[in-house]
Amino acid sequence: MFDAISPTYERVNRCVSFGRDAAWRKAAVSAARLRDGDIVLDICCGTGDMIRAFAAAASAPKLLIGVDFSREMLSCGEYDACPTPIRLIRADGLRLPVADGAVDVVSSAFGVRNFQDLDAGLREMRRVLRGGGRVVILEFALPENPILRLGYRLYCEKVMPLAAAMISRDKTGAYRYLPSSIKTFERRGAMLECLRLVGFERVRAKPMNLGGVVVYTGVRP
Repeated sequence: MFDAISPTYERVNRCVSFGRDAAWRKAAVSAARLRDGDIVLDICCGTGDMIRAFAAAASAPKLLIGVDFSREMLSCGEYDACPTPIRLIRADGLRLPVADGAVDVVSSAFGVRNFQDLDAGLREMRRVLRGGGRVVILEFALPENPILRLGYRLYCEKVMPLAAAMISRDKTGAYRYLPSSIKTFERRGAMLECLRLVGFERVRAKPMNLGGVVVYTGVRP
């Protein structure tokens, strides 16, 4: 499914988010509190828009590592303008081919709700972080306000799939899967508790887009 939508993935994201997806990623990069020389691992990196956001940060990472299981997503990424060394790995986010305590920041943008086992994925994030390392997760969410939630669901379940399918000419049902994955994903409080239970401290949630997008952060002790 992700292989099929890779050529138009970023174009669709820009259109259906009304261009706001870049601002959400910028907020996530800011929440990572980058330091010069950090090694950053981006899980479910797709076509690399989060990697490029990290590369554009004021504090330059020493290395950016992108992991995704979709071969076509990885091949569609464009990094010519990135000054930071980049390493792309085709792998499963639940079994990262990265040593314990090897990175300073682990991120994932709109990826963790696709994990077959959320707790296992979060434990892998913790495993590869050094002590004091930061986790940053950017993810969709259902707004807490019931009126906003109704409007959000109307857009995500009716308008967005139709518009996205027209732009991408997708026939796999990828953009019908998206709203169902948001609807069944953990609510904000439950996601924070998941981060605590796998061992992260100082966990926080910053809602954006009227609560429809959240930046989750935590620190490995």
